[in-house]
Amino acid sequence: MTPRSPARHETPAPARTGPKTKDVTRMLDLPNTATIAGNTVRWGRIGSGPPLVAIHGTPFSSQVWRRILPELADRRSVYYFDLVGYGASEKRAGQDVSLAVQNRALAGLFAEWQLERPDVLAHDFGGATALRAWYLDGLRYASLTIFDAVALAPWGSPFVQHVRNHEAAFAGMPDYMHRALLRAYLQTAAHKPLSEEALEIYSAPWLGPVGQPAFYRQIAQMDQRFTDEIAPLLGRLDCPVSVLWGTEDDWIPFEKGVELAGLISDRPVQPVSDAGHLVQEDRPEAIVAAVLRQIQRR
Repeated sequence: MTPRSPARHETPAPARTGPKTKDVTRMLDLPNTATIAGNTVRWGRIGSGPPLVAIHGTPFSSQVWRRILPELADRRSVYYFDLVGYGASEKRAGQDVSLAVQNRALAGLFAEWQLERPDVLAHDFGGATALRAWYLDGLRYASLTIFDAVALAPWGSPFVQHVRNHEAAFAGMPDYMHRALLRAYLQTAAHKPLSEEALEIYSAPWLGPVGQPAFYRQIAQMDQRFTDEIAPLLGRLDCPVSVLWGTEDDWIPFEKGVELAGLISDRPVQPVSDAGHLVQEDRPEAIVAAVLRQIQRR
């Protein structure tokens, strides 16, 4: 866990109200499909106004935005989708679900949606996808709000390395063992206890004869070379960039946020106190506030 520094100007946390027991927020609908490079991708849109695209990370889905995007829908037409091989998008044996395909999928969706310079909100692998699409595919953004992103080496836990070495064994694990491992893994992303409903939402795509092997497939295909590929290219983008980071992120330390902000933004990282890697669950209001500040500056 990253030590807290008194010099940080943190987004303050509201008073604790005890462990979360129920999440009554409505799920986001994904009624649309797009076929990109042979993959069926599910997506949705809410709101009105200039476009904003939200890109989730691993091992989550677009449902991480269910408490955030509705708060932006009166100012933006918000597009959201499930990454290739994630959530409600197609999952199949032998599928490429690595970072190498995700930026190409994003470029395909931009073309499908006829977007040129939307605002972009990105987390974790979504951050890597947004950056790869900028540097490798020529996508351009009106603004980028990026947080707790997979962007700078080193990354990848011992668990990831173990799955890469033994993917078939994990994919064939008995259901009760897989469920226990999955729930424990998801909880490590958050600083606060996840509600039972949140655990069910994030577990559901990874269960059953299709979901379980898909979960270990996406872990086995995690490869640092896809971020190393763009590392020499990282520099200031020609749009406003805000970098946020949970101060209690046990997956990617806060110092990586400091480093990333120094490379791609003209502003320092914005610490989010009392939040781990999954800021969408720990401090959703901090993300809403950051996006609103970002778009109000323009």
